Amino acid sequence: MDSESDQRPTRPDRLFTGGERPYDPEDLVMATGHDPTPERIERARALMEEEGPQVIERYLP
Repeated sequence: MDSESDQRPTRPDRLFTGGERPYDPEDLVMATGHDPTPERIERARALMEEEGPQVIERYLP
C-alpha cells in the first residue's frame, strides 16, 4: 500500500477565514499555503497582532 495519498500530510477538512468564526494563527499559516509549524504559527500570531485580523485578506482569493 504505497499509494501517493498515504504519503501526503493530513490537513484539516476546513480552513476558517473569519467569516464563520474568528480565525486563529494556524488558519493564517494554512491560508498562506504552508504547513503549520510552531515557528510559522508564532510569526502569524505576531502578524495578526501587528496588522489586525484583516491580514488574512491578503492571502484569500
